[in-house]
Amino acid sequence: MTATVTPRRRKSGPGPAVMLLVGLFVLLMTIFIIGPLVWLGLHAFSESWSYPNLLPSSWTMRWWQVVLSDKSLGVAVQNSLFFAPMTVLLSSIICLPAAYAFARHEFWGRRTFLIGLFATNAFPKMGLFVTIASLFYALNLMNTITGVLIIHILGTVVFMTWIPAAAFAAVPRSLEEAARDAGASKLRVLTSVTLPMAFPGILVAMVMSFLASFDEAQGTYLVGAPVFMTMPTQMYSLVLNYPNQVAAVFSILLAIPSVALMTAAHKHIAGGHLAEGFQIK
Repeated sequence: MTATVTPRRRKSGPGPAVMLLVGLFVLLMTIFIIGPLVWLGLHAFSESWSYPNLLPSSWTMRWWQVVLSDKSLGVAVQNSLFFAPMTVLLSSIICLPAAYAFARHEFWGRRTFLIGLFATNAFPKMGLFVTIASLFYALNLMNTITGVLIIHILGTVVFMTWIPAAAFAAVPRSLEEAARDAGASKLRVLTSVTLPMAFPGILVAMVMSFLASFDEAQGTYLVGAPVFMTMPTQMYSLVLNYPNQVAAVFSILLAIPSVALMTAAHKHIAGGHLAEGFQIK
């Protein structure tokens, strides 16, 4: 008997209409993401630019000199570069032990506490800041470094607790037990096994906390102004009192740390550590 061979059907790829829609979507997303950056770049180096001109009338570095020579803007930069690292440091000291406890121990109210930390970001922050400001007035914390740091730390608690907790939970207990069997103390196991393996998740949490602190504006303005002005809060004054070109220059300077940190931690963020940090087990 002769066997009948059935020809295989070739899998058809996406049609031209689908490819066109995908191309249009990619184009729109590119314009949406890159468009504002191009707008800022053109304004930062333009002498003047107004509608209906497609390009600036002339180019200049004068606005960069205005920003770099303005003492108030320089102080805002210094304040931002002080508060953001300090916030990450203090938040790490406060939250990492709690994250380890959430990951390694079962106790009453564990899931409730975790959900409560995350739920704090589900409400409008301005109402929370107004309530905190009334408390700060009573405690003499308004216009103080301590008051501003508390505001910044409150915005980083969810990152420094959830993401490291997931990172600690992902460390195999068998490796820790093997180190204990080999004679290592609990502290040695923590520093030699647990922390190195959980470090990528902790690094992502620190980057997200730095960016949250660096970009915090409402609470800082309410509690710290006019004594402590950071780069985001200084933007309010720039928009009202300076030309658009100065605001564009300052916006570029404000974005540089964020872009640099996101680029440095890209492989860890893209590797899933950020997404894993928001899963309750």
